[in-house]
Amino acid sequence: MNGPREKIVYLPCIYRNTENRKPDYLATVDVDPKSATYCKTVEPVEMFWKCGLANPHTSHCLGSGQIMISTLGDPLGNGKGGFVLLDGETFEITGNWELPGEAAPFGYDFWYQPRHNVMMSTEWGAPKVLANGFNPADVKAGHYGQRIHVWDWTTHKCVQTLDLGEEGAIPLEIRFLHDPAAAEGYVGCALQGTVFHFSKTLKGDWTAERIIKVPTKKVVGWILPEMPSLITDILISLDDRFLYFSNWLHGDIRQYDITDKRNPHMVGQVFLGGSIQNDGPVKVLEDKELNRQPSPRIVKGKRIPGSPQMLQLSLDGKRLYVTTSLYSAWDKQFYPELIKQGSVMLQIDVDTTKGGLKVNENFLVDFGEEPEGPALAHEVRYPGGDCTSDIWL
Repeated sequence: MNGPREKIVYLPCIYRNTENRKPDYLATVDVDPKSATYCKTVEPVEMFWKCGLANPHTSHCLGSGQIMISTLGDPLGNGKGGFVLLDGETFEITGNWELPGEAAPFGYDFWYQPRHNVMMSTEWGAPKVLANGFNPADVKAGHYGQRIHVWDWTTHKCVQTLDLGEEGAIPLEIRFLHDPAAAEGYVGCALQGTVFHFSKTLKGDWTAERIIKVPTKKVVGWILPEMPSLITDILISLDDRFLYFSNWLHGDIRQYDITDKRNPHMVGQVFLGGSIQNDGPVKVLEDKELNRQPSPRIVKGKRIPGSPQMLQLSLDGKRLYVTTSLYSAWDKQFYPELIKQGSVMLQIDVDTTKGGLKVNENFLVDFGEEPEGPALAHEVRYPGGDCTSDIWL
């Protein structure tokens, strides 16, 4: 590894095994072998009985010392956007954060901002359909979400719901600006390749508007005649200057200058795999952005499997880390080579002056070489805090 040494932690999210999938679980693990003294697993049955929830996703630490984790569904696989609370010392489940009957229809990510007494949560879909791969009919049947839920941070009640419409279908990662006084942020919406900017109005409620749309590509050799970009992760640099997001189907990472929060402009882009590589089965017939299909990405002699997905940025903003697995059922559907090879983690060098992205050709973490066989690495975290987990009061 070149440059400053940084400790990166891989955290399992819902499923880790590629073939023999185990039930969803929560785990807290000290990964430093010199100080590894404690490991606790919260079993699904405990979450079922104490909270009536399943399929945990995003975790944030609270000022109270508790840990709060969002969920996607209930024990039957239906959508249910609730929140589990863990004791920060014992990691025992203490109950639900939301009040009885207040869970959202779907869940996924969340972010809270105490200065504005607000928490916002997003929607993916019902776990029972997610586990079977993506089927457009499930969108029409209402099994996927398109709303942001606004919660009163003090009373734990949902006080407003922002329906983003078809353009905002499947809103996944949501990020407030890091400035704790700022009452605005962004959410990436997967299905239509859009990013929405949300903000607090003078009346005290919240509004959202689309500010970015990645054009679909007309293709042959794919499951549909048009391929969306599928934005699956976004993050904001700690100085609130740059927005990054990954297009899991198109295969690129983008960097936007957001100095003007409502008028971002792209300043960096890099391709890492994806579904439109020039030697693959998909042929692009019409592309509003590229004049040719990207070439496969080779790093340290390995062709990168899958496509850029989860992102993490170094605290100085100069190194962007990316993994290539989304969710095992979707990996198997769109990138079957991931199941056999496992995913990888790459490092992207970032120009923080003018903008720009460049692959570090000397950095590769290959999760296909795990002792127990290929693994699908997902979330990336810094143990001391990072751009996607720290919330300033």
